[in-house]
Amino acid sequence: MTRIVIIGGGPGGYEAALVAAQLGAEVTVVDCDGLGGASVLTDCVPSKTLIATAEVMTTFDSSYEELGIIVADDTPHIEQAARVVGVDLGKVNRRVKRLALAQSHDITASVTRAGARVMRGRGRLEGMQALDGSRKVVVRTADGSEETLTADAVLIATGGHPRELPDAQPDGERILNWTQVYDLDELPEELIVVGSGVTGAEFAGAYQALGSRVTLVSSRDRVLPGEDPDAAAVLEDVFRRRGMNVMGRSRAQSAKRVGDRVEVTLSDGRVITGSHCLMAVGAVPNSAGMGLEDAGVRLRESGHIWTDKVSRTTAPGVYAAGDVTGVFALASVAAMQGRIAMYHFLGDAVAPLNLKTVSSNVFTDPEIATVGYTQADVDGGKIDARAVKLPLLRNPRAKMQGIRDGFVKIFCRPGTGIVVGGVVVAPRASELIHPISIAVDNNLTVEQIANAFTVYPSLSGSIAEVARQLHTRKENGHG
Repeated sequence: MTRIVIIGGGPGGYEAALVAAQLGAEVTVVDCDGLGGASVLTDCVPSKTLIATAEVMTTFDSSYEELGIIVADDTPHIEQAARVVGVDLGKVNRRVKRLALAQSHDITASVTRAGARVMRGRGRLEGMQALDGSRKVVVRTADGSEETLTADAVLIATGGHPRELPDAQPDGERILNWTQVYDLDELPEELIVVGSGVTGAEFAGAYQALGSRVTLVSSRDRVLPGEDPDAAAVLEDVFRRRGMNVMGRSRAQSAKRVGDRVEVTLSDGRVITGSHCLMAVGAVPNSAGMGLEDAGVRLRESGHIWTDKVSRTTAPGVYAAGDVTGVFALASVAAMQGRIAMYHFLGDAVAPLNLKTVSSNVFTDPEIATVGYTQADVDGGKIDARAVKLPLLRNPRAKMQGIRDGFVKIFCRPGTGIVVGGVVVAPRASELIHPISIAVDNNLTVEQIANAFTVYPSLSGSIAEVARQLHTRKENGHG
């Protein structure tokens, strides 16, 4: 029987375990924290659970008056009305942790039911490949003992951990990284978020909705510098309108506690203060101390493991998946990398990883969902494509729901009209992007999308309308 050892229990690891077990391999998963990894225990599942509460707060605060909802409020009248709805952050965070652990337990149960063995411990590769092609994995278990496993193939899926600045070390109380925020019992009164990428933007928007006064410190000229510029502009405008202090072109140099306050010093000498500071300045791959280079596994300068499109590393019989590879920090991509690795090694049919069919989402309010080629790809000449952007303000369902911000944008090839990418900025954009993802994955044309029936009224009607406009332009000779 083929022996597979998987080091790391994140999405890449546990999905690989399920595939390998189903294909008849003997599978051992080695993990030190619990199956699901950071994605389930400290990152994706917890943050999106917190954001789910924030979404309810945002919907209530921004829509109830326009929609004609009356809320009984016995608060004594003052110059500025008190907020009618509040949040118990301690209760929210207890729910976050409970759901994360439950999800981890469910994953563990699924993996063990499939026939895989789960070991709690830390694994490392030992030496070079044996003459018979096998690999040795040494596991240091929770009690300090060691066990050596023999594997025909090894998958590394150890994920990453928060990057820290030398002069802004988290203390878990006032200066926090994105794994520590769920220990808070009370809502930060004034939260400084350092970093305006996906993690920073999501937490900044969530805590603002929950009731914190938020300052978002961005070293770039806009929030979400890696996302569609039109989408980022919409989100930044929404953030500012809701009262967030967005500081562009402001690089944080240090953060320190001063009593019950935090002082953040910027590179230009300015100092901003708050009750708490969240450091969201990226992640570092968990690749150190695993004997990878001695085993022939090539690491990039960043510490990420180099892989090809079927998840192979430079060492025979060693594969890698997930955030440790630096390919695309998404749970869906990690899971696909893990499945591809097992299909490839075990001789099943497999298609190489194609990042141009990956859909992703930023869980802010509004959400930003993307798939395929981007505006940057078009502007940079990577692909010749036409685009149409339609504001949601024109959508009848959006008007009924009081939605003012957002749009649908689709990219298609001139001549053929084949859909190559799209952007949706809207509430639940993560759900609306799917028909565009199907179109990109199956080389559908804007004509085919335009001819498909949509429900009236619906937000998805804007997708069909954009497709109709692109098809009309093609028919009229405009691309």
